[in-house]
Amino acid sequence: MIDNHKTFGRCTARLLIAGLLAAAAGTPALANDSTAALSAGGLIMVPNLDIEMASEDLFISEQEVRVRYVFRNTAKQDQTVLVAFPMPDITIRESLNITIPNDASDNFLDFKTTVDGKPVQTQLEQRALALEIDRTAMLRDLKIPLAPYLKQTQAALDALPQDKWKEFEALGLGMVDEYEAGKGPERHLAPQWTLKSTYYWSQTFPAGKALVVEHKYRPSVGMSAGTLIGLKLKDNEYAAEEQRQQMDQFCVDQAFLNGVSKASKASKNSGEVPFSDARIHYILQTGGNWSGGTIRDFKLTVDKGASENLVSFCGKDVKKISPTQFQMTAKDFYPARNLGILILKPYPKQ
Repeated sequence: MIDNHKTFGRCTARLLIAGLLAAAAGTPALANDSTAALSAGGLIMVPNLDIEMASEDLFISEQEVRVRYVFRNTAKQDQTVLVAFPMPDITIRESLNITIPNDASDNFLDFKTTVDGKPVQTQLEQRALALEIDRTAMLRDLKIPLAPYLKQTQAALDALPQDKWKEFEALGLGMVDEYEAGKGPERHLAPQWTLKSTYYWSQTFPAGKALVVEHKYRPSVGMSAGTLIGLKLKDNEYAAEEQRQQMDQFCVDQAFLNGVSKASKASKNSGEVPFSDARIHYILQTGGNWSGGTIRDFKLTVDKGASENLVSFCGKDVKKISPTQFQMTAKDFYPARNLGILILKPYPKQ
């Protein structure tokens, strides 16, 4: 079993990972079996030079993300600021499937927050943007839900008169989708806007004191029936570029590739990479928004779920603390890039 972790680099992180592309000729097409992950992360606030992030303790698995912050107000007076947790943007595209942990709720990641152990009453702001123009009021006037992934939203769009269909297309709000799914020809107005959601509240930070803020949510995990990692893609430039991006994003190194290669050679199906993959993204760079721009004490724990799984992510001086968990700690940590975690899962033995 090979586990990989490398130093955080100072490059711009990609916030969304696309589904797997069709691989080279002779290998299976993977795109239709893929879902993409939504990137979520930490808290942001109105800039304040007096409030520092003393520590951040971050735990990430496929089932849960937990974060425990300790903030300290270094001023001589209390500071009351707006604190927000931005949910991942959601845009429905015909060619892209995304995983939504709780699609029956506006709180689609089941986000919860406590301050010094007490639940916080947050407010929710949601907006619908098409071509970077806010169309929230228009959708609400037409009684169309803002969440583009809901069945009720599709039903409301399909019920609009044809002149509205044309208007929605012209504004970039919708696209006419025609297909055959076993029930005869179907025609729908597919939503094309982007949903932006933010939970926020006003928080008072006592002068000269520490304040513990904790939140947890269910991550959106991108999944594929196969993986690009380890495939030979010399004849497929498009897929090879996606593979290179994934290797950079998850800090895949030669040791990790050797582990994949060893499993592939042992597979009954010659040339097959016998893994599915799971991809988790966390927006880490917001930790640099607090006083000083660094996190004084930072701890990251990643749980890969099962001992036979392979995991790769970017980190420094990572230690294995259990059969499935890996941990890194750092002082005065500067989050130069966002975090991507790749978990490869062996196919069930037959």
